Amino acid sequence: MTIERCSWANPANQRYLDYHDHEWGVPCHDENTLFEMLNLEGAQAGLSWETILNKRDTYRLAFDNWDAEKIARYDAAKVAELLANPGIVRNKLKVAAAITNAQAYLRLRAEGSTLDQYLWSFVDGEPIVNHYSADERSPAKTELSDRLSKDLLKRGFKFVGSTIVYAYMQGIGMIDDHSATCFRHAQRIA
Repeated sequence: MTIERCSWANPANQRYLDYHDHEWGVPCHDENTLFEMLNLEGAQAGLSWETILNKRDTYRLAFDNWDAEKIARYDAAKVAELLANPGIVRNKLKVAAAITNAQAYLRLRAEGSTLDQYLWSFVDGEPIVNHYSADERSPAKTELSDRLSKDLLKRGFKFVGSTIVYAYMQGIGMIDDHSATCFRHAQRIA
């Protein structure tokens, strides 16, 4: 029996299929995963998500399993080590953004909020479930991603433009854009 998936799910890459089948569009409330995904979506800017997903394990090792307290204290030597690591995207601005994002995240926590509380407040704690046909494409950004992007930027986060934020919201399940013919969409609305 053939399983029907969203058209973007590359059947030749099992890691990509697993991501589609078990993560994308699934509500996430785990702080570490939310922070990881925020940074990975930023690292993806200008590249394919498949490229970043294939480097995800190396990213976890390189960035201390996305421990924000450690990342916020990275020094020039650690940055040089990261920029020499072929297992991640070696872009100075993206590496610097992860450090800045860790610092912004720690400020958010110091204000008494978690990333989970903050993000999910933009959708009143409930995912937005869209019903696109197999022929329709989800938008690259929306008014909601514009608002969240602006707020993240105001809080000091980097690489959080509206298009990146929309993809992030899809990835962490704030928005479920599985196509109407995808088996995950049927499971979600059942």
